[in-house]
Amino acid sequence: MIIDPAKLTDKERYKLMIGAIVPRPIAWVSTMDREGRLNLAPFSYFTAVCPNPMTLLFCPGWSSERGRRKDTWINIEQTGEFVIHITNEETKEAMNLSATEFEHGVNEFEWAGVTAVPSTAVRVPRVLEAPIAFECKLQQIVVVSDGPGGGAAVFGEVQAIHARDDVYRDGYIDLEALRPIGRLAGASYTRVNNTFNMPRVPVPDK
Repeated sequence: MIIDPAKLTDKERYKLMIGAIVPRPIAWVSTMDREGRLNLAPFSYFTAVCPNPMTLLFCPGWSSERGRRKDTWINIEQTGEFVIHITNEETKEAMNLSATEFEHGVNEFEWAGVTAVPSTAVRVPRVLEAPIAFECKLQQIVVVSDGPGGGAAVFGEVQAIHARDDVYRDGYIDLEALRPIGRLAGASYTRVNNTFNMPRVPVPDK
């Protein structure tokens, strides 16, 4: 089967992408607008870019319900700062609550029942309950499409990292302590509890 994306609707393209590109890590992003109002929302288009400088990337989109850019995108343009949290099994319900699309200005920290605590290098608060938090300053925003079905790639340079003591030990992340979850299609998620090792094969000797 060959599928021409140009012949699909925005919804059909979206459903194909989120069904095929799985599992996806979840960036739980806190932001603040220029008036100091807080926002918290999850994004599953998320990955690392490079370690030097330590840079992360996530992709906020266009809100079909609001007919505009999502609040996270707008807030980062205004302040240039944000915090990316790693979501796990302990925080999954709060993360899901924060996905509710309210009007601009609603504090999702309060709605989700999580604790906003001061960050150390940025003005945006972080989620106390999150096992890992990356405080970021905006490096650049690459807008791919600014309209219905569109989105942007937001690059953040990490300024400080908060990690629970049991999660980060001896320079490594303890996966069993972290208990991360991943995003699938629809309302489905996955647990990271079944892993296997596959050492990289070296180049054969000539």
